[in-house]
Amino acid sequence: MVKGLYSAYTGMINQEHRMDVLTNNLANAATNGYKKEGATSQSFDSVLAFKIKDATEGYHLAKNIGVNNPGVKIGEGYTDFSQGSLKTTANTYDLALTDAGFFAIEFTNKAGETSVKYTRDGNFTLTADGRLVTQEGDAVLDTNGKPVKIDTIAETQINHAGQIIQNGRVVATIQVTDFEDYNYLERYGENYYQPIEGATEKEAEAKVYSGYLETSNISVVTEMVNMIAVQRAYESNQKVITTYDGTLEIAANQLGKL
Repeated sequence: MVKGLYSAYTGMINQEHRMDVLTNNLANAATNGYKKEGATSQSFDSVLAFKIKDATEGYHLAKNIGVNNPGVKIGEGYTDFSQGSLKTTANTYDLALTDAGFFAIEFTNKAGETSVKYTRDGNFTLTADGRLVTQEGDAVLDTNGKPVKIDTIAETQINHAGQIIQNGRVVATIQVTDFEDYNYLERYGENYYQPIEGATEKEAEAKVYSGYLETSNISVVTEMVNMIAVQRAYESNQKVITTYDGTLEIAANQLGKL
């Protein structure tokens, strides 16, 4: 009977985790280029079945798999990289990608260390000295891995290939990078991604559109509906615990009483 308490408890923990993910999505509904996150769940029997089929430790080798808890287990998180809709800004340095790919950014942390991060947020601006940067001041990189720097006075055009044209010639080309498998990308902050070991770059198919920004791919209505479902599931687990508590109280205080 007591196992039912643990099952309901793990259900509440799982729904709490899902709620955290949903609220983070809603908080970034207006963030340019933000990609929706999701959470998965695993039941005890699916985890057990996977372990039984795992032959990497050799056959006929009996090993415990941990605590026998038949409740739900928090699974892996995932990111939905589907395309967000575009909005017009009429700003030359606002850029949007219309297919798979990322802008390469030279990110500088608080310790002054630099590294390359990737983003779909093309809300860029031009500094007084001609550097193309993000709203946080991180430099946008060109195809040579160098920060983009252009003339601030000359009229600027940016074509679909990411080429920056001034005075009839190409002065820089914005780097757009894609990866073979997005499972080898991890989120850094709210809107940056960084490759991990095993990530493989490939040529991006995305086209660059100047004067547009990609919005987040989140549907506020869908997220709100999911939040209601999560809340109801959480409350259901609470009722299960309340019911078990009442049953245990009867068993402890009334049954067998003379």
